[in-house]
Amino acid sequence: MLYRTLPRLLAALALFALATAPALAADETHEGLVVSAGADKLVMTDKDGKNEHSHAVSTGARITCDGKECKLEDLRKGFKVKVTVKKSEGKDQVTQIEAKKPD
Repeated sequence: MLYRTLPRLLAALALFALATAPALAADETHEGLVVSAGADKLVMTDKDGKNEHSHAVSTGARITCDGKECKLEDLRKGFKVKVTVKKSEGKDQVTQIEAKKPD
């Protein structure tokens, strides 16, 4: 009887591990400067203004400008940003953006 139950138990554990693995992935944050923002896309550089790259921004992303809620389109070139990225379905998606106007 054990020889019938063990394979089923192992299969169930493997299925559980595969289903929960994306949920266990850690969020990643990084900081930089805005190049452009809009249409569910953020183009930014690193803190030094180098290494331009883009991110897909999820529709439910929380975006703040100087601590107040704002829209992606409100971000302007040169704003300092702290971006939280989460891997979802094999792709990186921005889930949070904290922006500050340049000094």
